[in-house]
Amino acid sequence: MKVSILLENGMFFEARGFGARGTEVGEIVFNTSMTGYQEIITDPSYAGQFVVFTMPEIGNVGVNKDDMESKGAWLKGVIVREYVDNFSNFRGEKSLGEFLKEEGILGISDIDTRFLTKTIRNEGAMMMIASTEIHDKEELEKILKSSPRIEEVDYIKEVTTKEAYIHPHGAWDSKEFKYKPKNTGKKIAVFDFGVKRNILNELTEAGMECLVLPASTSAEDIIKMYENGEIGGVFLSNGPGDPLILKEIHEKIKKLLDAKIPMFGICLGHQLLSISHGYPTFKLKFGHHGGNHPVKNMLGRKPVVEITAQNHNYNVSESIKEVAEVTHINLFDGTIEGVKYKNEPVFSVQHHPEASPGPHDSKYIFKEFYKIVK
Repeated sequence: MKVSILLENGMFFEARGFGARGTEVGEIVFNTSMTGYQEIITDPSYAGQFVVFTMPEIGNVGVNKDDMESKGAWLKGVIVREYVDNFSNFRGEKSLGEFLKEEGILGISDIDTRFLTKTIRNEGAMMMIASTEIHDKEELEKILKSSPRIEEVDYIKEVTTKEAYIHPHGAWDSKEFKYKPKNTGKKIAVFDFGVKRNILNELTEAGMECLVLPASTSAEDIIKMYENGEIGGVFLSNGPGDPLILKEIHEKIKKLLDAKIPMFGICLGHQLLSISHGYPTFKLKFGHHGGNHPVKNMLGRKPVVEITAQNHNYNVSESIKEVAEVTHINLFDGTIEGVKYKNEPVFSVQHHPEASPGPHDSKYIFKEFYKIVK
């Protein structure tokens, strides 16, 4: 089926659709990962975005239930150079196209993704509209201009869990091809802003039992659990959108900081901790999205350089050094990738130490949190 695409800068394209039908508006970003498209597509942090894959061939291993990072797909659409419907993998259960149709997500192929990537790199991440129903450029432009921008939408309300639950298992066993039993160690509270399942797996594997809570949970309830000895710390998860608009969450985290509760944040959680300390984030030109970003560990740990997986459009500012020690630096652009707050049992990283498939160099970070919690 035909798909018409209009970028915010006025560029208009026609391509082929392989997912659901419809019209969607979102922010366009590119991801440089060579593997793991299912992990990316089911990561709630991509809510509100179209993802351009720089890997030219996508779909060749299909989709399976064990590699889901959440209960579904949250992004607006997937843009690829060549889509492979006839997948070949012993773990594959359905094609990517079939999965996207079930999830109501646009799949777009037969388009020059190299050109799109260069456009985003040169001009920055921007809003776009794609449709299988509307092919008139002027009509698409009207819809695009009247739609809210990604920084104006609180997608966390969509992706967070509706009810509290205990995460049921540990990390994936690549020899047995199943998830390990869950750990019954020290319990922690997980603030779910769109948490990836692999993060919960690694927290559990490191020795913690994860009580996953809706983003609407009050700080008072969590403080009470900590004071009663029910939990040993709080994890602030990854998630979508602009952290600056999440005013209520900022206030909750401030209360948790005042209560001196041990905390660890990844990605959005990292950004929220910075904001809650009084240091606003800023938006990167086109963000960091991929499984091949070199990060320098500033703590003298070996390897000194870790290859990391990343997915974020926002970053903490250099001013955070007033209240925190910088523990990790991105070697692509020198931006801050990790901090440990002074005189507080609180630390965070911008990259994703849980990524799988992807680099595993940073998995030790989960054990660092367990040491604090224990």
